[in-house]
Amino acid sequence: MSERDAPDQGDAAGPPRQRPRSRAADWLRRRVGHRFPLVARLAWDDYRHEWLVSGFSVLALAAVLIPLLVLFGLKYGIITNLLDPLTENPRYREIAPITSGHYTPEWFASMSARSDVAFLVPRTRSLAASIKLLAPGSDVGRIIDVELIPSGDGDPALEAADDEDIGSPEGHGEVVLSASAAEKLGVGPGGRVEGVVTRTRQDRLETVRLPLAVAGVAPPTAFTRDGVFVSHDLLVAVEDFLDGRAVPELDWEGSAPRPADRAFAGFRMYARELGDVAGLRAELLRQNVDVRTSIADISLVQTLDRNLGIVYWIIAAISIVGYCMSFATSVWANVDRKRREFSVLRLTGFRTGDIVWFPILQAAFTALLAWLLAALVFFAVQGLLNALFAPTIGGGEPVARLRAWHLGAALLLTTAAAIAAALVGGRRVAQLEPSIGLRDN
Repeated sequence: MSERDAPDQGDAAGPPRQRPRSRAADWLRRRVGHRFPLVARLAWDDYRHEWLVSGFSVLALAAVLIPLLVLFGLKYGIITNLLDPLTENPRYREIAPITSGHYTPEWFASMSARSDVAFLVPRTRSLAASIKLLAPGSDVGRIIDVELIPSGDGDPALEAADDEDIGSPEGHGEVVLSASAAEKLGVGPGGRVEGVVTRTRQDRLETVRLPLAVAGVAPPTAFTRDGVFVSHDLLVAVEDFLDGRAVPELDWEGSAPRPADRAFAGFRMYARELGDVAGLRAELLRQNVDVRTSIADISLVQTLDRNLGIVYWIIAAISIVGYCMSFATSVWANVDRKRREFSVLRLTGFRTGDIVWFPILQAAFTALLAWLLAALVFFAVQGLLNALFAPTIGGGEPVARLRAWHLGAALLLTTAAAIAAALVGGRRVAQLEPSIGLRDN
């Protein structure tokens, strides 16, 4: 059989199959109806036709939204101004022991494994944690006593610099100077200083000098006194030398070196988040370790945030409930006023499910327009408040601010509240009889 004589596959198979609709499309069609675009257009035309009534509805909702946005913007701005210094300054996450203790390698390993600990390094005795520094190539020519601060990878105090990331010192030959020490010595990153350590051993005064490279200068908030951030190796080397022990790595003579599994008198610890400070403090107190924290400052801000939040949401709930009741009454009256028009639509073939969308869609229109108006007014009020109060109250930072997601959440909540109130009108529409359209009244 020739190709021309072959039966038409399309005719043999019958009409082409329609592509099956998805379950989501079927569900949406059952719930919304295929007339939804027409209903939406008619609802919008009716909304525009009665522009005076619609405009008053928009103004009424905007009058509720504007003070809520302003209040929340003030709350968020003030709390943010209080929280930002706590969050950005690592010293508020620092947990420092008050007295000397006996902390073994096992203790450091167990505490470092905790998820709420961001940084932990051993610290030697206070009497063995100091050194003299001088800058041979500097014009200052002075010698200062500085405190040795143990550091390491991920040190929050050194990561607090805004301009650049200060790396942690490594080995016995690198240090990071505190801002005050760098100023007094007249050196900066890339410079060189010399450390001087003196001890008395067997009635003899012994002094060693250690050339050090300045790897960086810590920000002023990292350490306010004269100090130098050093590696763990240099810290224990200075303590061993002051205790009369030998330090083979630096060719410093003395008695037998201390074993590697030594215990330490203190530590430097930083919590991962501000909220972790209280938990770590409680754990250390349970271990009979007295510590110093900024828990009082953190608790004050958190309490203020919580109390302001409670006050705000009480005001918001009262305002929203009051508006919803007023709006529901207005929608009910509007549906009752247009019952003849809705009944006529029923007679022309619109189902009850189609007509119910009228008050719901018009409530959504009101919510969107009122939100837009409220947002525009808020930005104007925000600029005025920040210009008036930011220099005195906010320290130069805005006292009223909102994020984009705040405005998005306000839109969703406003639309949900308006639709919930409009459901009363939708229920009234569902109860209307088509025969009303045949009467004059």
